[in-house]
Formats: sequence, C-alpha cells, structure tokens
Amino acid sequence: MAGAAAPAWAQDSNGTPKTASEAQPVRAPSGNIIVTSQAFETKRTALPVQVLSGDELVHRRQGGLGETLAGLPGVHLDSFGGGASRPVIRGQTLPRIEILSDGANLFDVSSISPDHAITTDPLLLDAIEIQRGPAAIRYGGNATNGAINLIDSKVPKVMPEGGMSGAAEIRYGTGDHEKSGVGRFTVGLGSNVAIHAEGALRRADNYDVPDSFGTDRLRDSFAESGSYAFGASWITFKGYFGAAYSRVDNEYGLPGHSHANSACHGDYYFDRLEFHCRPHGSIGYNVTTPDELTAFIRLRSERVDVRGDYDDLLPGLAHLRLRGSYTDYNHDEIDGSTLFARFTNEVWDGRMELTHQPLFGFTGTLGVQYTDATFSGLDLNAIHRPPTDRVGFSGTLQRKTENVGVFLSEARSLGNVDVEIAARKDWRTIRTPIPGPFFANLTPQNEAYYIGAYGPDWRPALEADQRTYWSEGNPDLKHDPFSASFGVTWNVQPSVALALALAHTERGPSVRELFADGVNLATNSYELGLTKSPADFLWDEFPIDFAPSMPDLMEETDSINLTLRKVGGPLEFEVGLFYQDVSDYIFARLIQSNDENGVRANMLAYTAADGEFSGIDGQVSYQFAPAHRLTLFGDYVDTELKSMDDNLPRISPGRLGARYDLMAGSISGGVEYYHTFEQDKVASYETATSGYDMVNATLAYSFDTGRIQGFELYLRGSNLLNELAFVHTSFVRDQSPLRGRNVVIGARYAF
Repeated sequence: MAGAAAPAWAQDSNGTPKTASEAQPVRAPSGNIIVTSQAFETKRTALPVQVLSGDELVHRRQGGLGETLAGLPGVHLDSFGGGASRPVIRGQTLPRIEILSDGANLFDVSSISPDHAITTDPLLLDAIEIQRGPAAIRYGGNATNGAINLIDSKVPKVMPEGGMSGAAEIRYGTGDHEKSGVGRFTVGLGSNVAIHAEGALRRADNYDVPDSFGTDRLRDSFAESGSYAFGASWITFKGYFGAAYSRVDNEYGLPGHSHANSACHGDYYFDRLEFHCRPHGSIGYNVTTPDELTAFIRLRSERVDVRGDYDDLLPGLAHLRLRGSYTDYNHDEIDGSTLFARFTNEVWDGRMELTHQPLFGFTGTLGVQYTDATFSGLDLNAIHRPPTDRVGFSGTLQRKTENVGVFLSEARSLGNVDVEIAARKDWRTIRTPIPGPFFANLTPQNEAYYIGAYGPDWRPALEADQRTYWSEGNPDLKHDPFSASFGVTWNVQPSVALALALAHTERGPSVRELFADGVNLATNSYELGLTKSPADFLWDEFPIDFAPSMPDLMEETDSINLTLRKVGGPLEFEVGLFYQDVSDYIFARLIQSNDENGVRANMLAYTAADGEFSGIDGQVSYQFAPAHRLTLFGDYVDTELKSMDDNLPRISPGRLGARYDLMAGSISGGVEYYHTFEQDKVASYETATSGYDMVNATLAYSFDTGRIQGFELYLRGSNLLNELAFVHTSFVRDQSPLRGRNVVIGARYAF
C-alpha cells in the first residue's frame, strides 16, 4: 500500500532472487512489518530506536516530516506553518539531528533556517526509523542527538511478487482542504531486473486555527508539493545494485512574516554598540514590499541515488554496502513579486561500508564517506537590489565544504551480553572563494580618489588589493572531529534487555553558526556568526571575556544512555534515560532587542557555553485482549547552562499521554490523548509557553480482496478539541499556532 512498509530483502539458498512475498520480514514491537536498512542495527543497538511504518505511518502522515513524527516519545515539532516542519529529538533539532535517505545523508538547507523545508514527501515513504541518542559514530557529528532514517522504494531491493506490484492512495483534509494523491508501480523485467516509478501531489490551503487566535485560518500557511522518482535495480540472490532519479517541488507560505526589521543593524559609538532598525544614510530597507502581500518559498530539489547491498562478495567479506548521491537543490524566497533571497546546495556524496565475517568472535563494519558541497544564500536577502557606488566582486558568495570520514564499528556476543564499540574520524575544510569578477561602481568623486591613490591605471591595482584583502579575511576553516562510543546490552531474558551506551561526540559548527552576518527575516533577528568578532566592541550587554572570534570551536558532548526494553507478550515497553555533558555548546545568545518598528527584533550572536541535558522518554503498552492494546507514553528534557546566567532557547516541554488501539478483523483504529506541559524555563529573549491538550483518533476499514494487500478506507482526526496550541520549540511560536481541528479522509489500494 502507499506508505505501507515493504518487506526486507533476504537471501534464498537456491540462488534465485527473493520476491516481496518470499522475503522474511522484520517486525517492529507494534507488529508492523518494517524495512531493514542496516542504518540502525536494531537487534543490537544500545540506543532507543522506534520505527513508524505500516498503517500507523499512513494514518499519521502530514505534509512535513516534523508534523508526521510529532507526538512520538522524545520527538517534538519545530513548526513554521504548513510547509516547513522539523523534528525535535530530546530538546534539539537540526543541525544536531541527521536526516537520512535509506542510510545516506539527505542534503538540503533545512538546517540553515527553520523556514526551510526538509526535502522528503512522507506520502512516498515505506517506513521511518527514529534513533534517539548519539548516532554520530556512523553518520558524523550532526547526529549527536539522534538520526531519522527515511526508507523508500525508489531503488527496488526485491523482485515484485508475480512480476508486478503497485499502490495508489487519495486523501482529503477538512481543516486545510488538503487534496493529495500518490501512486507507485514496480515491475520485473526477466528474472533479475526491476524498475520502479512513483509520484505524489499535494495541495493544501491555509489551515484552520481556533477562533480565539483572532482569525479562523492562519494566513500564509498554505502548502503545495509534487514529487516523483524513477529507479531500476539488478537483483540476485546475493543482493542488488540500482539507481534512481527523484525530484521534489514545494511551494509554501511563511506565516507571520514582516519586513519592518529588514533594516536592522548595529552602529558603533565609541565604546558601545547600538542595535536599531531604522534606516539612515546608506542603510535602507532590504525589502519594501507591503506585508499584506504573501511571502512564500518555491523549492526544487533534484537527486540521483546509487545504492547497492551485496553479500559474500569476497572471502571473509560478509556484506558490501554502497550509497552514492548527487543533489542539486535550490529555493527562492519571494515576497509578492519580489525575489529577496535564493539558496542553493550542490552536493556529491559517496559512502562504502564493508562488513567482515566473524573474526575472534567480532563482527564489524569499516566505512568511508566523502562529501563535496557548494552552498550559497546565507544573509542574501537583497538579491533584487543591484550594488551601487561601491567596489567589490560580483556574484553570489559560496561556501565550499569538503569532508572525508572514516568509521569502524565492532560487536560481539558474550553469552547473554552484547558488546559494541565504534569510532569515527572526520576531516572537514570550508573554503570561501572570491564570488566573481571584480567590479567598481563609483561616482566621479570616488573614482578621482582611486586615481589619486593608484594612478590612471587604478583598476588592476585596486583589484589586486581587493583579492589580497579577501584572501586574508576569508581563510580556509578546518575542523577534524572525532567520535567514539561503547555500548553493552544485557539480555536479561529472551524478551527483556537492559542497554547502556557511553559516547563522546564532536561536532564542527554549521555554516550559519560560523558565517551569519545579517538580518534573518524568518526569525526576526540580526545574527552574527562565530567568525564575526563580536567582542571587538565593548558592549554593556555582553560579557567582556567573550572570545573575539571562534572559527576553530568544536562542540564536544559526553553522553550516557540507559535503555530498558521488552518486546513480545502482552506487556511491552521501552524506556530511556539520558544525560549529556556538553562543552562549548553553540547557540545564538541575545545581545540586544529593539521594538521601535512595532515588531520586536533580536540581535543574536552565536557563542558557546558549557551545558547539560538530561531527561527520560519512552512508552509502556499492554495488550489486555487480542484486539485491544493500551499504551502510556511521555518525555521530559531538562537543560542547564553551566557557564552563563541564562537558559537555552526553544527547549521542548514535558509531555504525558495515553493511546488505545483496536484491531478487530477488518476494523482498526485508536484514540490518543496527550498533555504538553507549560515551558517556563526560558532564555532571556523568550516568554513562557502555556501547555495544551491534544486528542487524535483514527478509524479504518479494510476490505477483503483475497490478497495480503487490498483496499482500505480510513479517517484520521487531529486536535479534535480544537485547542489553541503554541509550540515552544518554534521560532514563530506566536505567529504560527498548531493546526486546529482537522479530519483526513483517505482511501488506498495495493496490488
């Protein structure tokens, strides 16, 4: 079915490729069949892992990944209207969570700003694996707090049963007039080749919000998307090798946008800084379009994936895993008819993993990854205004990142105890090349000045000086993080395990954390990165001992995760405790605020402080009859800044909930309630966020078609109490409440 989980690939001893019906599936604790991607070795991992698949995934899907996963234990939402939403795991979101596509990094610009969408369509996913805790050993420092693996079928792994399979689904949402359709088709050519095609379309208007917000619909919360992919694989009894082309097109609104603060800047007066947002002199408003017009993002991402998994390629080599991709991403930020920003990201990425046969009792994987990325768009919010009367280089500023990573993991069983160790080393270089050819748009008076300084042939000399100045001001930045982990799992009983994981992870700063230097209209802030020397000025509001610039900073985290889980039988549970001690935690700290234009703007400087994170998350379920199951779930995160008198911003509040599930023949469904508590432990530029109650329900009916898969009708209601709910983790909390009452009606068919 569209969105239902696909079975895992498995080997057949007689030498013929497995079909979808013959492959042995892996089942999640909920009983749903899931895909085994080898991204997370769920049988051994000492970290909490949850799989969203099958009917549960189909019924929970929203337009964005964050909305789809919100409500799962330990997972909250960073919301930005109906088009962009990012998951928050254990109080943190991107760039401390890695988003993966079948075990390979997903490259977009969602980590740069909260209004940037994650380039995936949940309608086309088979399963989503959520790992809470440090996954950095395999995927690098950006997975310090977890990883989310998106499983799809665009590269076929198995031959379709009977030579052909497919699915289709349509759905309609009452709260935003959502109209969605998805289709997929896989066909076998001969005995070893399978081809696949899929596509999805979604159109949604501004979504309903409770009248107490002041309006019944959230302006500019609309979202439209289209996705499709074509892939093919060569499949044998030992594995597969294939490739796919995919494309995602999104257009979505930016609720609560304002240009009132597009002229914000800092003026330096003798020994202090004054942050204000009124234009003067050469400083004007970057965007002058009336706020009444719609601001939106138009996004396109094209990607080519090469994937392969192969067993017993050489003696001693149990498994070879290949993942390669090329991503060409761009999006325009448009206000009315004015293009004010453009982001691009072109990335080549490849990784190879070799798993050896048991050696001295150990089974392990050695891997290498190479990434070459070219990114542009940071602080570019006046692309519609050509430069006048100045000297410089024409073209868009780019940041070129080259990264090489090597990782190793080893595991073995010692009776009823499983032990795993892993390490990864990265070498990352960020370069800032000269943007383009030299130009000089000068008034006659300024040109006379340069003639006097350099002579009649002043242009070459001035260009040479500018190139030297650029090179000195933009040196290569190198970060070489190292991460290591140790985990032990005690299998107390065949169905009960207690797991302990210790990890040291290192993360280099992101591009925004390093280079931000201007207005971010999405967050109503003026931001300064770690390379911008903010402490060269004596600001009354800023501690004098703040480092003048920190381009070489490395965020280091020592963590402990303790997980108790039971799978099988009427009672099942998984509960995780965690503690993180972070040195040089990078975050945007408030310097000054200004509300002279009626909309508050914050001046933020990325800085580092020592901090702690601790908490608990998990769920306990009991099947008190064959058709009835009750689940209790919840999560809580506590943070502490040890070296500053402040709190960290946008930390998710605590939450408790219960869910009842029914499975009675052709009828299935459930009711879910959870309470999100007030968050009153806030940063200096935040206010407390009230708690709220959320009630969701699902009802589905499956028609017996004489096949394993068939036809289903379903209803999914969310926020049935029509609660006005604001999420503390969102940058636009006050402008963008959660959806009001919404009911999705869907029908799906598979063959």
